[in-house]
Amino acid sequence: MDNASNASKPCGFLLQGFFEFPHLRTVLFLLLLAVHLATLSGNLLILVAVTSVPSRPPMLLFLCQLSAIELCYTLVVVPRSLADLAAPGHGRGSPISFLGCAVQMQMFVALGGAECFLLAAMAYDRYVAICHPLRYAAVVTPGLCARLALACCLGGLAVSLGLTVAVFHLPFCGSCLLVHFFCDITALLHLACTRSYADELPLLGACLVLLLLPSVLILASYGAIAAALRRLHSPGGRRKAASTCASHLAVTFLHYGCATFMYVRPKANYSPRRDRAVALVYTNITPLLYPLIYSLRNREITAAIRKVLGRQRPGQAPGRSLCEP
Repeated sequence: MDNASNASKPCGFLLQGFFEFPHLRTVLFLLLLAVHLATLSGNLLILVAVTSVPSRPPMLLFLCQLSAIELCYTLVVVPRSLADLAAPGHGRGSPISFLGCAVQMQMFVALGGAECFLLAAMAYDRYVAICHPLRYAAVVTPGLCARLALACCLGGLAVSLGLTVAVFHLPFCGSCLLVHFFCDITALLHLACTRSYADELPLLGACLVLLLLPSVLILASYGAIAAALRRLHSPGGRRKAASTCASHLAVTFLHYGCATFMYVRPKANYSPRRDRAVALVYTNITPLLYPLIYSLRNREITAAIRKVLGRQRPGQAPGRSLCEP
């Protein structure tokens, strides 16, 4: 008899988290707490630093939105994980309601999708700045930045709602134990009774919209940037132009690399414990790296952070600080 015939909508799930490692839970809790606090501090510092700058270039507005997304991204997953690690043993796992699981997955996908679209918008900003510098101020206006930011959020929200509805309409049967520390898409698909490739079509469609479409736009932007850099005869000009893209490229590779590894693969290749370990990295370590990358590589962010922390040199003009290495 097919398992789907015995399927029903569960009233909830059990998040296994790391309950099978009782001796490591204290160490893991302290480590994740330290990383989480550092991530929150770094992104909040960037937000405060950007808002303290009187005249904000478009790239700083994009960085402000990126930090806000990362801040919410970690808050969707990490506090619940920390609470489960700190709580007494729940047997096999920590219970989460059907609705709570759906909301967590939807918010996680929405924020991740918004970041995908935002990285494409930031690539377009770099393209205009390098390939059309004289028209930059006229093209990349604050109004355009606001419209792009809104489009990124709405795009991520629309895709996440469709994917969540599709996943949570699948039949679940047998054990409702998620070998994960949050309601991730792959873990939920693994619990679905059916084994048809049609079940993976919503995830495939979401990957096409959230990963393939923005990556094509990013590649097109950097292809035009590379062609423009080849036409530059000054090595110093090439280095200066390339340095403006270094931070964005590093964040793009991190984000798309993790997302592609996790979600662009057949369901048959799903390994619950391996995916849980990888998810631990991309939900905790990569959000911590983003503020470090931008604070170390972006002159405007570095100068704004110095100003917030009171490290601006006496007598230094406020406008000049944004051009300081």
